[in-house]
Amino acid sequence: MKPDSQLAEEGRPTVATPGAGRVCVPELIEQQCEKRPEAIAITAGSSVVTYSELERLANRLAHHLRELGVGPESLVGVCMERSTASVISNLACFKAGGAYLPLDPSLPVERLTFMLSDANVAAVVCSPSVSNTLPGGSWQIVSFDPADPNWSAGSEQRPEVAVQPENLAYVIYTSGSTGKPKGVEITHANLSNLVAWHLRAFEVTSSDRASLQAAVGFDASVWELWPYLAAGATVAIPEATIRNHPESLRDWLMANLVTITFLPTAMAEQMLLLRWPAESALRTLLTGADTLRRRPEPSLPFRVVNNYGPTECTVVATSGLVRDSSTRGLPSIGSAIDGTQIYILDEKMRPVKNGNAGEIYIGGDSVGRGYRNNPALTAERFVASPSGHDGERLYRTGDLARILTNGEIEFLGRIDEQMKIRGFRVEPGEIVSALDSHPSVHASTVQLAGGSGEEKKLVAYVVLKSGAAVSADELRQMLNQLLPDYMVPAVFVKVDRLPVTANGKVDHTALPLPSASNALPEAHFVAPRTIVEQRLAAILSPLLRVERVSVKDNFFLLGGHSLLGTQLLTRIKESFGVELSLLSLFDHPTLEGMSVEIENLILAKVNGNGSNGSSPSRVTVERSR
Repeated sequence: MKPDSQLAEEGRPTVATPGAGRVCVPELIEQQCEKRPEAIAITAGSSVVTYSELERLANRLAHHLRELGVGPESLVGVCMERSTASVISNLACFKAGGAYLPLDPSLPVERLTFMLSDANVAAVVCSPSVSNTLPGGSWQIVSFDPADPNWSAGSEQRPEVAVQPENLAYVIYTSGSTGKPKGVEITHANLSNLVAWHLRAFEVTSSDRASLQAAVGFDASVWELWPYLAAGATVAIPEATIRNHPESLRDWLMANLVTITFLPTAMAEQMLLLRWPAESALRTLLTGADTLRRRPEPSLPFRVVNNYGPTECTVVATSGLVRDSSTRGLPSIGSAIDGTQIYILDEKMRPVKNGNAGEIYIGGDSVGRGYRNNPALTAERFVASPSGHDGERLYRTGDLARILTNGEIEFLGRIDEQMKIRGFRVEPGEIVSALDSHPSVHASTVQLAGGSGEEKKLVAYVVLKSGAAVSADELRQMLNQLLPDYMVPAVFVKVDRLPVTANGKVDHTALPLPSASNALPEAHFVAPRTIVEQRLAAILSPLLRVERVSVKDNFFLLGGHSLLGTQLLTRIKESFGVELSLLSLFDHPTLEGMSVEIENLILAKVNGNGSNGSSPSRVTVERSR
């Protein structure tokens, strides 16, 4: 085995800054509350919370959680949309000495039930609107509304509980290859390392304004929140309909004087195509979650920083400035952040020579504890360092990369079958497990098809049991009860058998391309009937890359998402001369429903009435992701 010095020389592109001895995030925030009590901590529309209010409200909820038995190593679910209340609730978990588990209330009940049970949460804090829909269990359900006078009676003093660096800070669930999601445990020491690096690297001060817009349960939300509150800055939360509309998001960022923002790769690439005024307050656009394929134009008034890191290593492990479009080639993922080491190793965990491909292993202060209540999987992925130092662990990412001549790291893809869909890590085995549970399905597999980023869509291949018949719509409805919507395939292809390689694995290269002849039919195909439906179908079919569209087909279930939705709205305006709103698309996602809305808009235009008559959206943008 090679000594650590040689391992570092050949396998680690950067020397990490020590990360030990840092103050925990809750204490840093409390210091800001004392220094700047009237400064604005969080904004969300008309809701504004100062640092003194953040302290008081979080303390009240923390005392209540303490009464329920929450303390160090306790885990509390927070089931809320992004809001000032969700931020307060997360901080209250810290102040009670516990950790938080972010939960998207739009997830299927079965998935929420599994996560709550698997994580063994002590309590679930939720908004009043979802308290009656949460599954019951051994946990206490706490309905929390900061504006409710019933919460004003609690103690506003900080609970007498000490948070230690080794204590659990949060748990986030990611897709699992065994068919069940797995919970990643991150400690306060891990989080402090991320925050300290971020504050230094991006020169964050109390005058900064940042945005919180990542999907609930996506680990980027950790990065969007805690560094800024620790610095006394302001965190602004956009409306759900804004965060996935490039032009509207740009205008919101400018109007709210946001100085630093994080955007998932696909959205960042869209934003780089827009025109930005030179006087924009934005100075840094952070991105990550997928392969970045676009560089910024020299005229952009802000810098772009590309980042890489698995959930298991506290959001970010590498980071690097993206040079402008005068530079050739794809952007790198930069180099290791403070307190973190990156090794590029071969299949025997030996360093590869610079320029050669190998697997990314991550060491240092960013490496989390492991998987909650899953010691076997933890031992498989969190391995002993070949340096031989006692207790030193590396996280085995399953990602391929190589070190460039300038010391930066080039990401090359996945070693295993794990996929990235719109920034979310997806284990195909989880989807296959759900598909195979259907009584008509004998075997199945899934794979990505299409372009890159947001253009990717999942295709499922199913072998049906003898004599069985099932529609694509039936399979979708079943999967929607078990999986998040981004994991539900857009297309279902019927095959007689799954082709296999010589070693018995599914041969994805031998699977047929989806077509009208092999795709499972929808339950009840209804051809477009009116002129509006026919013209709309002619728009939807090439946009979604499907052969035909039934009037009952749901835009989002056919693979549509918010970015494609904005393209659809543009084409509707060009074709029909009316502007359908994004809110209306979420309320009326079927071809039939959109057609009725278009007809209403045309009629209103003819009658000289500009109102579109659309009801407020009841489906959030996050549901489409």
